Amino acid sequence: MDFGLVLQTDPPASRVVSLMKRAERNGFRYGWTFDSAVLWQEPFVIYSQILAQTEKLTVGPMVTNPGTRTWEVTASTFATLNDMYGNRTVCGIGRGDSAMRVAGRKPNTLARISEAMKVIRALGSGQEADLGGTVVRFPWIKPDARLPVWMAAYGPKALKMTGEEADGFILQLADLYLTEYMVKAVKDAAVAAGRDPGEVTVCVAAPAYVTEDDSPEALAHAREQCRWFGGMVGNHVADLVSKYGADGSVVPEELTDYIKSREGYDYSHHGRSGNPDTRFVPDEIVDRFCLVGPAEKHVEKLNALRELGVDQFAVYDMHDAQEAVIDAYGRHVIPAVNA
Repeated sequence: MDFGLVLQTDPPASRVVSLMKRAERNGFRYGWTFDSAVLWQEPFVIYSQILAQTEKLTVGPMVTNPGTRTWEVTASTFATLNDMYGNRTVCGIGRGDSAMRVAGRKPNTLARISEAMKVIRALGSGQEADLGGTVVRFPWIKPDARLPVWMAAYGPKALKMTGEEADGFILQLADLYLTEYMVKAVKDAAVAAGRDPGEVTVCVAAPAYVTEDDSPEALAHAREQCRWFGGMVGNHVADLVSKYGADGSVVPEELTDYIKSREGYDYSHHGRSGNPDTRFVPDEIVDRFCLVGPAEKHVEKLNALRELGVDQFAVYDMHDAQEAVIDAYGRHVIPAVNA
């Protein structure tokens, strides 16, 4: 199993770079960041520094979207980084939750994501692409250029499209039941489209908090540090409920039930521990969606995720123990999972 580190690009950028370097020393192979231009600093500028100061780390956004940059600009940025540092990027893409909403726009449609994925992958891999009637190709790109595109998804149509079109699937929760359900949906869609389902990389991303023991006090603190994640996922779930309903006929109740007492969301606290808009998230959801507890509990859940077809676990590291969790994974978790 590969491991990734997910960070917000809060200033100073030097700290983001430092944590990514620490992650690589501890056996992480991927470095991911949020991409929301109003809330945080520009990730692609910081990727250049991360790539320059690491040796093998692959970097990318979790996730970018088709609405905040034109597609040829996105592809050119990835391709430039790959040309400079040797095919060490991956394009994670989705509808654009915070990035679009804080700028007063609606998240992108699946049709737009589909079109964007094709253009960005083609251009970033040295091929031609049609930009609405004008066919272009980067004249400077090297023959060995490649750019995998991984799609974030929860709902049935998005899962189907991921299996049909994407190089990878990003699932932002670590619940075992929902992981099994959604990975199966993606793989089945790949098979139905005539693809090898093994070609779709599966990445589960969720907060991880390693405690010294499993005492009630330690677990309570860890849950409070990770409760924000249920609120972030809840934004996407609320969209699904408004579209498909909450009766479980289309979207599993295991995903939708917990947002019944959700009252609203202020993006100024997005992705941060102590987010006041996530008090509705119960301990059960934190335990299901995240990895909390002693290192051996992390190993146990990660082994279970791997059995469900997960190829990478990406650690959301937004809490009060960033260095400690990176080091604990490097010292105890990654060696045990990949023994």
